[in-house]
Amino acid sequence: MDIRLASGTGRWIVFTTVLASGMALLDSTVVNVALPHIGEDLGADMAALQWTVNAYMLTLAGLILLGGALGDRYGRRRVFVVGVVWFAVASLLCGLAPNAGVLIAARALQGVGGALLTPGSLALIQASFHREDRARAVGLWSGFGGVGAAIGPFVGGWLVDGPGWRWVFLLNVPLAALCVPVALRHVPESRDESAHGRFDVLGAVLAAGGLGLVTYALIAGVWWAGALGVVVGAAFVLVERRRAESAMVPPSVFASRLFTSVNLVTLCVYAALGGFFFLVALQLQVVSGYSALATGTALLPTTVLMLLLSAKAGELGEKIGPRIPLTVGPLVCAGGMVLMLRVGEDASYVRDVVPAMLVLGIGLTVLVAPLTATVLASVHVGRAGLASGINNAAARAAGLLAVAALPALAGMGPEAYRSAEEFGETFRRAMPMCAGLMVAGAVLAWTTVRVPAGAPGCHPECKVHCGVTAPPLNPGERSVPGDGSGAGAGRPGAMGRVRGGHRSRPAPRRGHGWGRRSHPGDQ
Repeated sequence: MDIRLASGTGRWIVFTTVLASGMALLDSTVVNVALPHIGEDLGADMAALQWTVNAYMLTLAGLILLGGALGDRYGRRRVFVVGVVWFAVASLLCGLAPNAGVLIAARALQGVGGALLTPGSLALIQASFHREDRARAVGLWSGFGGVGAAIGPFVGGWLVDGPGWRWVFLLNVPLAALCVPVALRHVPESRDESAHGRFDVLGAVLAAGGLGLVTYALIAGVWWAGALGVVVGAAFVLVERRRAESAMVPPSVFASRLFTSVNLVTLCVYAALGGFFFLVALQLQVVSGYSALATGTALLPTTVLMLLLSAKAGELGEKIGPRIPLTVGPLVCAGGMVLMLRVGEDASYVRDVVPAMLVLGIGLTVLVAPLTATVLASVHVGRAGLASGINNAAARAAGLLAVAALPALAGMGPEAYRSAEEFGETFRRAMPMCAGLMVAGAVLAWTTVRVPAGAPGCHPECKVHCGVTAPPLNPGERSVPGDGSGAGAGRPGAMGRVRGGHRSRPAPRRGHGWGRRSHPGDQ
């Protein structure tokens, strides 16, 4: 495609993709602020609140790679629009849910819609614009998304305290009603003409099933579900090995020791963040007596710092290499989590909350952009989208497992969030656990991450990234028909990124979705 950013069509493409991805991003974060009100209104216990968060994360993490592959095969705009409509219908069900069971089921359906629209929004940007405008278009998409992520908890708190928690979900319906006709009218269809072979549906089902069983075991304390989840997880590994390069997660990508190492760091860091933000939103309301709006405001310093300083952190990581940022960042985050131990009854926002959130924000600013750049540098350029997708899914899976496990490890009972004394006591046990996960990530980074300074730095997607649930998706630069650089728009990362002003050639491909052949550069 050769659409220019300055054209009316170009502006409409940015508008609809930002609007749709913003819906999914907001629902990954603002729901935490609404949890006490949801529990009170629906008579839900602690386990139901955990599932309200985790049902969404489970289906999103398990299906996001498959969602990208479906767009490549059947048309990115088509799958994107289906995802937006699906997400809106599920949001309506969430907003109208009469009980916790219906809300949890609807949240799982929301995650399916998110898995269809999230990879598609950025893929449409990359596939539609003229090659000279793609980086700027991605920067706009990321910038507007970053602003949305920064103010999301604030808006969520305002909705919860105002019209009620149901509007956190119902607001998605008019947004989707605006997004869909714009996409159908102004966004051109694109697909990967070379995509063929079978989809790895079995792999996606096994991944989501194994995660779901382990999550259920951690929340409900049912040992047999955990054992079965481990068996299903082992079956997933066997299936992926048998399918090799046509697998959803090709085992050969882990031949890169750096890729494996940075994903282990990701698991530690985002497990800590998932548990931290889940518990802090409850602590501020249950123990400190904050309103939902005040709680959302309390989270602003972290996301605003990430929004403003991520680009500088990416440049620093490019100059000195990622090892130091990936070590120092988690350690600083751990310090912020320890500072949250000062937040108890009658906590002062300025004296107690702001210092902890600022320290956490500084740590995340140092960490996220170099982490994303290291993921991309750890594999052949033709696998950039695959590597980024796996890293994103791993982070979401880590977060949902932490939300499932931390309350039990801290000794929270089913009604803990109804008692300020009980919740405060268990919160003080949980924060050191979150900090310990961050320290473990720092140790892993220091001992295993080795990338020379001057490696590829932060790309547009992570320059203004301030999401706390997962690293940014990065599809890399792709060739499109008519731009003189190869055939086929490709899936995220299917074609080479621009490095040093030269376009790398596409990697050979076979199989469905995001699978690739292995390359010498992966070692």
